[in-house]
Amino acid sequence: MIMDKIEETSLFLISATVEALSSALRGQPNKVTESNRGGDGDRISGEPEKLWFKESSAKNLRNRDFLSPTTVLNTFYADGQVPPMVMSRVLSLRGSGVLPVAGGEMMGEGLRVRVDRPTSFRGVLSKTTEYLKSPTQRQGAVVLNCPALHPKPSALSPDALTLGQLRTVLLADHMGALLRRQGFTVTFCPVLPEDSDIIFFLQMLGIDWPTVPVDWTNEDREEKIQDALEHSPYRERETEEGRRKSEGRRKADEAETEGLCRVNLKRVFQEENLLGYDPSLGTCTVHRDSVSHLGQLDRASEDCTVSTATVLHVTSCQDDFRQQQIAVLWRASGATAHQRHLVCGPVKTPGTDLNAAQYLQLRRIQMKEASEIKYGEQVEGQSWDDIIKVMTSATVRFELLSTIHTSPVTLDVQREGGVSTKGPRGGVFVMYNCARLHTLFDSYERGVEKGLYPEIPECAKLDFSALKEEGEWLLLFNYLIPFSELLDQSGHSVDCGVGGARVNIKTDQICRFLVSLSKDFSSYYNRVHVLGEPLPHLFNQMFCRLKLLRALRELYHSALDLLHLPPIRQL
Repeated sequence: MIMDKIEETSLFLISATVEALSSALRGQPNKVTESNRGGDGDRISGEPEKLWFKESSAKNLRNRDFLSPTTVLNTFYADGQVPPMVMSRVLSLRGSGVLPVAGGEMMGEGLRVRVDRPTSFRGVLSKTTEYLKSPTQRQGAVVLNCPALHPKPSALSPDALTLGQLRTVLLADHMGALLRRQGFTVTFCPVLPEDSDIIFFLQMLGIDWPTVPVDWTNEDREEKIQDALEHSPYRERETEEGRRKSEGRRKADEAETEGLCRVNLKRVFQEENLLGYDPSLGTCTVHRDSVSHLGQLDRASEDCTVSTATVLHVTSCQDDFRQQQIAVLWRASGATAHQRHLVCGPVKTPGTDLNAAQYLQLRRIQMKEASEIKYGEQVEGQSWDDIIKVMTSATVRFELLSTIHTSPVTLDVQREGGVSTKGPRGGVFVMYNCARLHTLFDSYERGVEKGLYPEIPECAKLDFSALKEEGEWLLLFNYLIPFSELLDQSGHSVDCGVGGARVNIKTDQICRFLVSLSKDFSSYYNRVHVLGEPLPHLFNQMFCRLKLLRALRELYHSALDLLHLPPIRQL
């Protein structure tokens, strides 16, 4: 069973601040609990769902950080005028996770609040690593089952993997990293033969999928499952009259189905009260590949360290019906694991038809050509091979994971299309901006070695009021502070106690977060000269900026690790 382990936190949280502001506006005690953090709290009947809005645009952040619009205030107070007592509560806001308030005032657009930015900079940058963790550590086990990797019926090869199936593999890999970061025990299914072509293909994408020796078998489990299905109360047993009527029809395919049992799946999900399954699921013939799939699921769930695991089937929309059959068939065999289905939309390639292996090879060729155009003859040797491998993986992952999983993805796979190393697009742009941070700190370290700059002092010795450039607060307020809560969101939907068979998770958020971060960092970095003249009166501002950008570098590393993309130090 999946459980939340509540941990007290001294971190600044956007959700805690919004909840405290809402309580102050309602006239309630300033109390934020984990049960309502990020939610509505005790909402008054008829009041708007959201009382406060966090600002994110550079324009609005010039004069406010949170806003309660006039339309909201009109539901609480006559003419929308906030009483002095309420205003006092808002301005003196305190509490666990609540950002310090510097001021606020009524304006035409509503009640706006400004955060104490120097205090916030110091609080976040003095404990950056804490902001890279999920604020709620969960306890539970999740099996991530990827139907695309189960042999059907022969051994799987990269050439047989469709782009839609590749999307599910990348999504399962990403989900595993997200869930582990939140404290879950994660097991992947199926295990694959070591040194096989499919394992080599996955390694090219940075995927470390579990393997077993080539001579490994799962026959004992498969025999038990076959026996359980043979004796299942849901097995179809023809009457004597039914056998006579179907005798002629059966002779045609008797050789193919001899010895195979049939299970009434509709009875299973109706009598077991399984919600969300396709009502057209009928009777299913149990074939060898189905038993192999169930045996792998049994092995994976038995490996979990808790009594009950949640099994998340990550499948393409084309394979969804078949996977529902497998899930209900597993239940008919006596399995009790809670099962959810995360279904991906199709991947479209207008004008051509590529399999996963061809797509990866195309992107690798395009990445190498783009690098040669930009860097010339130096693009050779093992180090560049490694860079191109990572950049190709980044391109593929961002192309297939930046769209919400239920929606289709359309790829440009024309040979002449190329992969741009410039412009605010996808994985290449993200990796490039991460490398710019490494280059910056390499330059700073060389300056220290030459005696130009001293070492960066502790946060307590810096005056963060020197960070006045609008991009600096935007990077802290929109990215460093919210990241921990962004990590927390995917675990909520994998709760075994609610909902039907399907689960929708915002699996696109990390990719979108990184692209947005890179756009704002690039804009800031192009405007601001961080490493200034080696003059003592300029050091405080330079050190404050280096503290902020060092935290951003750690943020990049943490987020890229969720995509199994190692940072590249120089491009």
